[in-house]
Amino acid sequence: MSFGVETLARPAIRRLRAYDPGHDIVALRTRHAERGLLELGGNESHWGPSGDVEVALASEVPNLLRYPDPLGLRLKSALAAHHDHPTAGIILGNGSHELLMQLAQVFSGPDAGVLVSRYGFAVYPIAAAAVDAPLSVALALPVDAPMALGHDPEAMLAAVGPETRLVYFANPNNPTGTWWTGEQLERFVLALPRHVVCVVDEAYAEFVTDPAWRSAIELLPRCPRLVVTRTFSKIHGLAALRIGYALGAPALISVVERVRESFNVNQLGLAAAEAALSDQAHIERVRQNNAREREWLSEALRKRGLWVGPSQGNFVLVRFGPDCARVDSGLLERGVVVRPMTGYGLPEYLRITIGLRSDSERLLAALDETLSVVAA
Repeated sequence: MSFGVETLARPAIRRLRAYDPGHDIVALRTRHAERGLLELGGNESHWGPSGDVEVALASEVPNLLRYPDPLGLRLKSALAAHHDHPTAGIILGNGSHELLMQLAQVFSGPDAGVLVSRYGFAVYPIAAAAVDAPLSVALALPVDAPMALGHDPEAMLAAVGPETRLVYFANPNNPTGTWWTGEQLERFVLALPRHVVCVVDEAYAEFVTDPAWRSAIELLPRCPRLVVTRTFSKIHGLAALRIGYALGAPALISVVERVRESFNVNQLGLAAAEAALSDQAHIERVRQNNAREREWLSEALRKRGLWVGPSQGNFVLVRFGPDCARVDSGLLERGVVVRPMTGYGLPEYLRITIGLRSDSERLLAALDETLSVVAA
């Protein structure tokens, strides 16, 4: 009789599929080492971190033999001042991914369901599956809607049931780039019943330039069951250091703290994040540069006859149709990595990170070559 160690795992874990990060970037870097790999699949900031970060990291080198601050109090205090929010209502994570998983661990389970929107971030259903929570998926807006493929607030509210305990959505959304206005956000959050915890993932919030958008952080004083997650991996340019955080009512955050791993955030990351947060001029430069390049690339892609969705993130979603897989392969052959969307149920789309103008020009040159081969 054959025996596999997998049978020892809980049924929910046996059914679980791990997060797919996309292409094997490390192998591709080696393959394209001579020219250099153009990485436009991970939504990292091509403008990098603040110059203050390097200074902060250097100052921590003598302390590498020590454990980091288990509470991250200096960073929490800086975040509390920045967001005008109580320190006790902030929790730090190894990226926001860890926090999203912990929120499901605390608030959902076999008898406490999770609601997400179709085409939302892949971690949300993974978090639900890991705790064997029933998952409900609300329909997204149709492709011909102004916010094509984005969250439909009415459909999400209609999908909330008596067993729903946790709602996840991103604003702006990954991978579609779509967003809700402040009015839509407030109406949705306030309409949720009292038995539901709402998690608004704002990983891309700092890239937003639309004045109609508002952060869910503004609603926290009125919504004790609201959680807002953010990250230093995007506009702050600290993806390698994995620092995220969540804000909520102190009573709610104290419950989540019970499952936080000890020393889950490293000392280099703590110091770098504090330095990055203090350089608001750098953040504003990156926001404006990203907005300019996002518009330029979107227009260049549309001139090639491609559908490009609206976006307030540092990426755009582009439809390539039935030949999408061939386009992705052609770009890879030319040393350009973008993110295929098959795992999101969008096999005809690629997500492309916004980079410097030179990055976009190299992408377009590779794309033109690829499209000519595909069309032949």
